[in-house]
Amino acid sequence: MSKIRYEAIQESYNREKIADRHEGRRSEFFGSHVFNESRMRQFLTKEAFESVKGAMNSGNKIDRKMADQVAEGMKSWAISMGATHYTHWFQPLTGATAEKHDAFFDMDYDGRALEKFGGGQLVQQEPDASSFPSGGIRNTFEARGYTAWDPTSPAFLYGDTLCIPTIFVAYTGEALDNKAPLLRALSAVDEAATAVAKYFDKNVSKVTATLGWEQEYFLVDKALANSRPDLLLTGRTLVGHLAAKGQQLDDHYFGVIPKRALEFMKSLELECMKLGIPVKTRHNEVAPNQFELAPVFEEANLAVDHNLLLMDVMDKVADRHNFKVLFHEKPFAGINGSGKHNNWSLATDTGTNLLSPGSTPMKNLQFLTFFVNTIKAVDSYEELLRSSIASASNDHRLGANEAPPAILSIFIGTQLSAVLDELEGVSQGKLSPEEKTELKLNVVGKIPDVLLDNTDRNRTSPFAFTGNKFEMRGVGSKSSCARPMTILNMIMAKQLRLFKKEVDSLIKKKKLKKDEAIFNVLREYIKSSKRIRFDGDGYSEEWEKEAERRKLSNNKTTPAALEVLTRQETLDLFDEIGVMSETEVRARHEVELETYIFQIQIEGRVFTELVYNNIIPSAVEYQNKLIRNVTGLKEIYGAAHKKVTEGQLEIIEKIGEHITELKKHTDAMTDARRRANTMEDIHKKADAYCNTVRGYFDDIRYHSDRLERIIEDKSWSLAKYRELLFTR
Repeated sequence: MSKIRYEAIQESYNREKIADRHEGRRSEFFGSHVFNESRMRQFLTKEAFESVKGAMNSGNKIDRKMADQVAEGMKSWAISMGATHYTHWFQPLTGATAEKHDAFFDMDYDGRALEKFGGGQLVQQEPDASSFPSGGIRNTFEARGYTAWDPTSPAFLYGDTLCIPTIFVAYTGEALDNKAPLLRALSAVDEAATAVAKYFDKNVSKVTATLGWEQEYFLVDKALANSRPDLLLTGRTLVGHLAAKGQQLDDHYFGVIPKRALEFMKSLELECMKLGIPVKTRHNEVAPNQFELAPVFEEANLAVDHNLLLMDVMDKVADRHNFKVLFHEKPFAGINGSGKHNNWSLATDTGTNLLSPGSTPMKNLQFLTFFVNTIKAVDSYEELLRSSIASASNDHRLGANEAPPAILSIFIGTQLSAVLDELEGVSQGKLSPEEKTELKLNVVGKIPDVLLDNTDRNRTSPFAFTGNKFEMRGVGSKSSCARPMTILNMIMAKQLRLFKKEVDSLIKKKKLKKDEAIFNVLREYIKSSKRIRFDGDGYSEEWEKEAERRKLSNNKTTPAALEVLTRQETLDLFDEIGVMSETEVRARHEVELETYIFQIQIEGRVFTELVYNNIIPSAVEYQNKLIRNVTGLKEIYGAAHKKVTEGQLEIIEKIGEHITELKKHTDAMTDARRRANTMEDIHKKADAYCNTVRGYFDDIRYHSDRLERIIEDKSWSLAKYRELLFTR
């Protein structure tokens, strides 16, 4: 056996579990490392506290005097907790987070040391960050970037550093991050949803988009992961034959959590509690060594921040427990990949979930209003919503039987479908007293009873209603939730604006009562959005044909999915809602294409290295061993050796055939990659990588995996699936 692989297996078998302990209830130390409301009350003046709360709740600006007071209080708290540095923590267009640490330490004019942190450092910094992707927004000679404090997401202590969540913009004002567009979309949906919610409750003054993500991931022993160059460099296994046992028995799903993994989870949850990340659920997922955690729902912007922070914490805790955590959507072929379901809803400042039925017909009409408008928004912009989950890694997962297909549809269940069918028959214009009674008592009034046992059993629906929220299941496990949440809240804001305009028009021009106007508009939305509703299996050829008939998009690759971003109607939508300018949208389109190209390019390079440095040498080594065996037997038996060497000769020949094909496809892929690299047009380059370069990957993998099957275990240098997935 390869020395590296052998030593990795030995090291993984000899692991001792690491147990971190923390005395006390979680509720007692939850948020202990967060500059939250209780700490603000303790360390800020009343005036400064009210200023921050006003910024958080109403978007009020904080003046420089107040910023200085907030900074002083924040610094005092952080230093009391052992902090030595501070950083503006932001989300560039890499999909991850970024930070540049500065010490509180400074010198005064006479050389004395002091701790310094003022309102200027809190509110804005210039980290430069010129190497981050900008999609052409910034030239090298004018590459300044600025970070600006986001007071709606609390500062937190991470290690010895005070982290201040910020947006990241170019010196010309364009957003260079994922947070700024999200905040704009959340503000737009707040305004639009509040206006509609006032139809039902005049006391509503704010609507908050909520998000509850579900993070799936794999845990692999660190030594075994380090023995696989493909895992380290691409996040997935480019080659590897299926283990004899995979997930066929469903024995891992919701089973007893392995001891080492459980200790990792305990340590992770302790860190999350300190950082105010409200993790609640943990369990085994379907595939071996696959797990999931989920938190309590939070305001969407904070939830996005917490998910990004969580993934960083997971990496650090996993390393301490001698694990490598894999966030790639499809790190192993032939078994389930990982997603990040986004559970989304809207909540009022009066304590009402707008996607939850109530105890009265009026509350249920409110529910129906937001429920039907969500369906209509997704129907109108399904292709744009699909683009928000596009990535090279998620392309492997979408439509792979355990995940949602690339065709976007909505599952609402047969009972709710029946309710919408009833509403579709509402008379146009004014309603008769009998019809009003029928609608309110027997249709709208009975919605809670309808939903009582209407749980979502279609587990791979791309966009499903699950009782009091919609669950967007296509989001990839390593992706930021910011992109899909920005698009979803933006299209919802657009739809709710349109809805209010139509309802108000019917009330004013047609003299309809409010309820009658709402029913009339909802009826038309139900009719026009019927095509997006689908309760069946998304993997059948029949559904693909039906989806095509319904004119639903089926963009199976990232370049195809991203094309919608450059359409004029898309650019107009972003501009109308105030989420992004045309420059910002086109920049993101270019960044996403560049990222896609680089990811496929890296995988192609790793394939070449694996083939020439690992797979072919292993195959030749074993082939030579067989040749020596045949030669020895020939010396003993002479011409009669063929009877005892027939099997060896057949294997030698098979190895030779696979080596030849492996080299041929690898060299052809390398040539295709070189040709693609000469292309200056980024769209043609992405298309070449998608449809030509990537097209060789499956052939290379096939011959590599066939070689793995026939080469002796001792000669194979790469850790195998049985070791990566079943080493506990």
